[in-house]
Amino acid sequence: MSNRIRSRFFGSMLLVAALIASFAFHHTAQVRAAGGPVESVRGSYRVLAPIASGNLLLFPIVQSGKMPASPFLTLDEGIKSGQVEVTEAGKVRGLVRPRPAQGRLNDGVPRPFPNPQLPQYRGDQVNTLVLVNNSDKPLLLLAGEIVTGGKQDRVIAKDRIVPAGSDPIDLGVFCIEPGRWTEDTATFRASAKSSTLSMMVQPTVRAKAMVAKDQQEVWNSVHGMIAGALAAPAPVSSGVAVAGPRVADPASLGTTSYARAMQSAGVSEKVDEAAAPLIKSRADVLEKLRQEHAIGVVVAVRGEIVWADIFADTDLLTSYWTKLVRSYAAEALQSGGSHASPTVVDAQRFLDAPAGGTETSIGDVGVYRYSELHSGGTETFVLEALLPGTDYDVHISKVKVRGEAQAANWLRHRLD
Repeated sequence: MSNRIRSRFFGSMLLVAALIASFAFHHTAQVRAAGGPVESVRGSYRVLAPIASGNLLLFPIVQSGKMPASPFLTLDEGIKSGQVEVTEAGKVRGLVRPRPAQGRLNDGVPRPFPNPQLPQYRGDQVNTLVLVNNSDKPLLLLAGEIVTGGKQDRVIAKDRIVPAGSDPIDLGVFCIEPGRWTEDTATFRASAKSSTLSMMVQPTVRAKAMVAKDQQEVWNSVHGMIAGALAAPAPVSSGVAVAGPRVADPASLGTTSYARAMQSAGVSEKVDEAAAPLIKSRADVLEKLRQEHAIGVVVAVRGEIVWADIFADTDLLTSYWTKLVRSYAAEALQSGGSHASPTVVDAQRFLDAPAGGTETSIGDVGVYRYSELHSGGTETFVLEALLPGTDYDVHISKVKVRGEAQAANWLRHRLD
C-alpha cells in the first residue's frame, strides 16, 4: 500500500470514528474531588428542617438563583395522554412515526421520503423496551420509574431525555417481575391499575438498577423488599397496631411482580400509613415546598440518610412528589437498625460530600448527558439537559452505597 493510499485509508478511519462519536459519547475518566456533588451556575444547595412521617425524614433542598421554566413532559403525562408509547422490542415496527409520502427539496421537485432505518431486533428482550415520544415536548425519564404490561413489568434503568417527535428508541430497563414471560398487554402502562397511581421502586431496588446495573441483583432486591414489606407491622390506628397476618413469603401474594405486590391490600395500606402525613396533607406540603422554593429532598430512613433527589425546579419536584414519597415510605417498612435522628447539619454534610473520584458519562449529543460520579461511600448521578435553551442539570440522585456493594462498585469503576 502506497503512502498516499495509506494516508487516505487512515484519514477515512479517523473520519468514521469522529462521526460515531458525534452521535453518542461514552467516556471514563479520573476526576479530582470536588467541593460537592452538585454546584451549579445557580449556586450551592441548602438543606432545610425536615418533614417527619414515622421512620421517614425528608429534608427539603433549596437553591439560590433563578430557576428555569421546565419544558419537559413526564412519563406519566405522556402515557396518560397517549403521546408516549412503550412496547416490547419485537413490536418496534408498530411504533414508527407517521411521515408524509413525499416532500420537496430546495429545487421544488417532489421526492419520496426515505423509510426510517429501524433497529434490528431478533425478538422481545428482557432488558430492552422500545419507546416513541410523539409529543411536542422533550420527555424526561427517571431511573426507577415502573412500566407494567408486556411480557414482564420493568423499571427504567437510568435517567435520560427523549427529544420531542422522536423515532423509536431503545429503552434500557430491568425486569421486576421474575418468572413471567407471557404477554399481558401489547403496550406498557405507568402502573398496573392506572397512570394516576404510577409508581417508582424504593431506593434499595433503584440503587441496584443504577449502581449495580445487574439483573440478578435487581431480582434479589425485589424479592427481599416484598418479603420485608409483608413482614412489616400492620398499619397503626389511634396509636394501637391493628392485628393482622404477617406473612413474609412473597409467594403468598400469588405474584412475583414488585408493582402488583406494592398495590396489594396488605402492602399498600402499610405504605399509605408510612406516608400518611406527606400524602393526606399533600396540598399543604406542596404549598410549603413551593413557598420555600424547594427543588429536592434528602431522605433518611430509621435515622440513616440513604438518598437525595434534586430537580431543576419546584414544578418538577411536585410532579414526582407522590410517587417519590411512596417509594421512600416503602423503604421505611423494611426492618433494620435504628440510628439517632439526623440533623440538618448531617443532611447538608451528605449533600456536600465530595463527588470526585471516577466519572463515567454517556448520552446523546445535543440532547442530554448522564454522568455517574463515584467517591467513597456515595454515588452521584447527574442528568444534564443539552437541548437548545437548557444546558442545566435536570435531575440529580445521590445514593449511599453500603458494605460489600461499596467495595464491589469501587472495583468495577477501577476496571472500567
